[in-house]
Amino acid sequence: MKTFFIDEDIKYIGSQLAPHWIYKNFKIQGDAIVAFCGECEVKLTEMVDIEDVINNEPIYSKYMLSFISEQFNIGLVEGVLRQRLLMTTIKEALEKRNYIVRRNGDDLFVNDKKLSVSIATKSINSVLIHTGVNILSDGAPIPVSGLKSDLNMENVKEFALEVMKNYTEEIEDIVLASTKVRGV
Repeated sequence: MKTFFIDEDIKYIGSQLAPHWIYKNFKIQGDAIVAFCGECEVKLTEMVDIEDVINNEPIYSKYMLSFISEQFNIGLVEGVLRQRLLMTTIKEALEKRNYIVRRNGDDLFVNDKKLSVSIATKSINSVLIHTGVNILSDGAPIPVSGLKSDLNMENVKEFALEVMKNYTEEIEDIVLASTKVRGV
């Protein structure tokens, strides 16, 4: 899986969760995960999470670290498992920095305030994952925590690079592990 940190700010509006968005915009073909920072505003019309639409819960963050991953040749259940693995990878990277983080499904919490949003969905030919981690906590419609505003994280890019590296290595190790066993 290829990784890339996009240095320019991008406003995440939900439309980026689309097949080949990474390939079309950054010329990275195949399984990939990219990260970028920017405002996040996902209106109900762009939401893939039907539960959020039913509950009339659009997403907003003044400044968020977003991860988008596109992975091919897997089903949606495996995609959701990989989404949960990404959340666990983020949690572990934060705990390594001595932060106390709680995971509930695909959500992360610090001090009982939501730190992240995440969704996995299936396109015609791939699984797409978006995970956003708040950098700033002010302006959100619900109580949230942020990497800078609440955890005083200095280098969000370094954190993002570590998460992508660890996630990619874990996925590759899982695939490799599946090739070393004898069938019974």
